[in-house]
Amino acid sequence: MATASANGPVKNHPAAVTALLSVVGYTLVVGTFLGVVPASIFPDLSLWQVNRLSDAIAVVNTVATFSLIAGWRWIRRDEVRKHAAAMASAFGLILLFLVLYLTKIGGGGTKEFVGPQLAYYAYLAMLAIHIVLSVVSVPVVLYAIVLGLTHTPSELRRTAHARVGRVAASAWILSLSLGVVAYLLLNHVYAWEFVEAAVVAVPPPIGA
Repeated sequence: MATASANGPVKNHPAAVTALLSVVGYTLVVGTFLGVVPASIFPDLSLWQVNRLSDAIAVVNTVATFSLIAGWRWIRRDEVRKHAAAMASAFGLILLFLVLYLTKIGGGGTKEFVGPQLAYYAYLAMLAIHIVLSVVSVPVVLYAIVLGLTHTPSELRRTAHARVGRVAASAWILSLSLGVVAYLLLNHVYAWEFVEAAVVAVPPPIGA
């Protein structure tokens, strides 16, 4: 992805940069779920808006999945520029997903699956794998991205980019795919119950 080979702190310490970015990402997500992130950051969303955000997230994740698959195919053909563009696009889409997701959770809430027991267990299994892969793949994806952004194609051949990238792309594709399937089951196949966000549900102080 990079076009220059000049050294810099990010290029020289990709693992440290990856760790820092991972901590920031984890903190934002966990803080939003626990209601630690200030409520003023998020808009007060209606249920209709929460549903539209869910739809938008599914579209973003689907496009990101196809971008990853295309990027993987292009690098196998040694089409480096196309590969870099596809992976950069996928990463940009994941950042967009994060913004939409945190806005939905922090400003609106979550939806809980309501359906037959067998379907419920299948949904939970897919959701669990999706979440675990999402959490675990964060540092791996970031490390591959940091290397790609700070090294030229010839330099990347002397790094762990290819090996780490294969693991990152595999986990990412599976996670996103399961997330989209879980979305379809929850929103379009079976029913759900809405659970208001913690930051929204907290009552205002007396006298406010």
